[in-house]
Amino acid sequence: MYRDDFVRRMQDSGIDRRRGRSLHIDLPLLAILITLCGVGLIVLYSASGQNLFYVKRQALLMLVGFGVMFGTAQFAVRFWQRWSIALYMIGLFSLVIVLFFGVGAKGAQRWLDLGITRFQPSELMKVAVPLMVSAYLGRHYIPPTFKHVLIVLVITIIPVLLVARQPDLGTAILIFASGFFVIFLAGLRKRYLATAFFLALAAIPTLWIYVLHDYQKQRVLTLLSPQDDKLGAGWNIIQSTTAIGSGGWSGKGWTQGTQSQLNFLPESHTDFIIAVLAEEFGFVGVLSLCALYALLIGRCMLIAINSQSHFGHMIAGSLSLTFFTYIFVNMSMVSGILPVVGVPLPFISYGGTAIVTLFLGFGILMAISTEPRRIRTDL
Repeated sequence: MYRDDFVRRMQDSGIDRRRGRSLHIDLPLLAILITLCGVGLIVLYSASGQNLFYVKRQALLMLVGFGVMFGTAQFAVRFWQRWSIALYMIGLFSLVIVLFFGVGAKGAQRWLDLGITRFQPSELMKVAVPLMVSAYLGRHYIPPTFKHVLIVLVITIIPVLLVARQPDLGTAILIFASGFFVIFLAGLRKRYLATAFFLALAAIPTLWIYVLHDYQKQRVLTLLSPQDDKLGAGWNIIQSTTAIGSGGWSGKGWTQGTQSQLNFLPESHTDFIIAVLAEEFGFVGVLSLCALYALLIGRCMLIAINSQSHFGHMIAGSLSLTFFTYIFVNMSMVSGILPVVGVPLPFISYGGTAIVTLFLGFGILMAISTEPRRIRTDL
């Protein structure tokens, strides 16, 4: 066997022969993530009413997430391409189990009770779907043909429908976006994009009448006129925009926000945590957080551009754009630009499965980032 053939087989198996001497970590990405986690814990302490339980649990979840990220980064890119279908099928099976045996909370059935903790399978699909789509398209001609586009849509829509049934519209949107970004980056033809756009417009009445629940319709109507029900449906948006506006340029100071500390702001430690940051740290604080996010997304997009394969390019680009969508949807709904759909702010909002899943995605990005170095050290 030639040396090049041996190296190729080692890469395909996902095994790094120099793993003991070389930890595959992207240092700029790691530095930004550590900074974001630190900011998140600081803001969470205030948003939770100085409740150390939430802070300690969030810190523990972040440590678990870093461990998952470091472990994920050690596997070659081809490993994730090969095992994407297994991860996708595990995720689908878990979503089906949730429909029958899931744990409910606040009118939604989204979690599986594992005894020591609860697991939200829909979060896993944010990574599994783009992995599966990227692996499928990576084995076929690029740009995708009409047949391949249809297959990708089926792969994407099945978990979207299962998640929407829970119901969890916010996560369903993110899962669909993660799959769409892959085919977009694969070079989706303009005529397909135009057709999809007009079909989406035509489907709006059907979605409104037969798909959206009453409370989801109410959220859309509230967005248009929150003052119509100040003490009911419009309460969340009114209080969040009040908190954001009252922060001014430099804010009221850490733990000094009135909206959050006096419990006027709902879900202040989860979905609406950016309003707490805006009230206490002002425009400067929000701008600084956005700068950190911009650095993170920019680094991720650079990894996608420098990827050595179509698969790496598509999955890295999709994860980067999905992360941007995360941020955009959360900030837009809190500021009254989009309806409230229950999307947390990455690394800042309190959460469980969502944090670990984010780190899993960044571990794959690190594996892609260090792939050229991995190949050079093996040769």
